[in-house]
Amino acid sequence: MRHRARMSIEHRIAALDWARIAAELDAHGATATGPLLTPEECRGLAALYGREEGFRSRIVMARHGFGRGEYKYFSGLPPLVAALREGLYPRLVPVANAWNAAMRLPRRFPAGLAAFTAECHAAGQARPTPLLLRYGPGDYNCLHQDLYGDLAFPLQVAFLLSKPGRDFAGGEFVLTEQRPRMQSRAEVVPLRQGEGVVFAVHHRPVQGTRGPYRVMLRHGVSRIRAGERFTLGVIFHDAR
Repeated sequence: MRHRARMSIEHRIAALDWARIAAELDAHGATATGPLLTPEECRGLAALYGREEGFRSRIVMARHGFGRGEYKYFSGLPPLVAALREGLYPRLVPVANAWNAAMRLPRRFPAGLAAFTAECHAAGQARPTPLLLRYGPGDYNCLHQDLYGDLAFPLQVAFLLSKPGRDFAGGEFVLTEQRPRMQSRAEVVPLRQGEGVVFAVHHRPVQGTRGPYRVMLRHGVSRIRAGERFTLGVIFHDAR
């Protein structure tokens, strides 16, 4: 099953318009992938949330001041989630390395996920970070950054598993960009069921009149007005 999932996802990932994705990441810090997961795959992933097995922890956001709603971290990755992580990572490495070069940061990321995971584990970050999120009416996710240790990959992907207008209303993905000595800029990325949003985890370079400068980003989800919204978060660095 894992082999079939990996092959299918690899083909779909390869068919995405990666030139467009890279250009929009450079311009805006976030972009939609286009359709990637089928409705059946989305429903199957969302259905995992009701199970006890397969997760290492459950977080109720209100208890920690994170917002409202809840999420669960996988303990071991389902084949589809592992295939997404393995297939997306090498496509995003060129953007990640170009960003670090532009920001004059010394770290460069290896071409394959296995090598990067080994670096995470050597740094004491050995817990998997992909997660499922569930929101109900009135729930939201405060603006935040998914940093779990000193080693962080600059990009991550969130997949909308529910269908807007049928399963829920509201709940837009929101990204804010804090620019030096300027007011913050907000970006909203509309998503269809099965689409992913690729976005900056922490910071990114922006071209200024005197060369590139660094801007800080945070992401969140606006208030759910009705229904239930499920999301799959694919983060490439592991956690302490």
